[in-house]
Amino acid sequence: MSTRQRASTLIQSLPHAALVAVIIVFTAQSARADDPAKFLKAMTDYTAAQKSISATFDSDIEVVTPDLQKVQFTSSGKLQLTRPDKLRISRTGGYADVQLVYDGKTVSIYGNNAKAYAQADLAGTIDQLVDLIQTKSGAAMPGTDLLLSNAYDELMSNVIMASHIGQGVVDGVECEHLAFRGIDTDWQIWIESGAQPVPRKYVITSKTLAGAPQYTLRIKDWKTDAVADADTFVFKPPADVTKVDLDSGVMAEFDELPPGTPSGAKK
Repeated sequence: MSTRQRASTLIQSLPHAALVAVIIVFTAQSARADDPAKFLKAMTDYTAAQKSISATFDSDIEVVTPDLQKVQFTSSGKLQLTRPDKLRISRTGGYADVQLVYDGKTVSIYGNNAKAYAQADLAGTIDQLVDLIQTKSGAAMPGTDLLLSNAYDELMSNVIMASHIGQGVVDGVECEHLAFRGIDTDWQIWIESGAQPVPRKYVITSKTLAGAPQYTLRIKDWKTDAVADADTFVFKPPADVTKVDLDSGVMAEFDELPPGTPSGAKK
């Protein structure tokens, strides 16, 4: 029985007052079943237009063991950016304690567990920074695509199907729930409803690995008018740490997994 047939059967069995309520619900759901690209474009336009953003986040990455057991690794962090060329991200988990600082001229990456830091000259933008790190080190850094000035094009580049699932609530915030399918990955995003369409939850599902592991990112404490302190984007290496190349092992901490762990879900 189709959804429409089930709805018809239900309506015929209800008294008048309940019938009105059901009609309102079904009408509202139909009205909200909009093009998912519209919601995504509104989000990416909004975030790209913000000169400053600060937020905290929690992330979970799954791996699947050879005997098909799913294991999840969790970390938390915070980010602050000032467009077009300043960014600071820190993330702490059971196997990682890492900071990335970019002042528009130099990118610095510090791994507290490794007691090492790497630096590279880069006079450019946040977009160029993300591209450099992914190209130079191979680190996927899932979620950074949400920060790009061309986020919409990047997110939609490999999409073959999209759906507006409906509404959901993330950390008490009402959101539009969208789902997208690609060749190698599927992904979902929950975008805050209303005048501030910021991403609240982002889930990436790998279809090329057994067990379809997922990466989940929850973004909280959004502020789009945060004024950064003068030294927010200045990196000062702690004493007794070693400077290494950008493509060295210090970047392994960005992968959010212990050394030797099979690959998890990434985009």
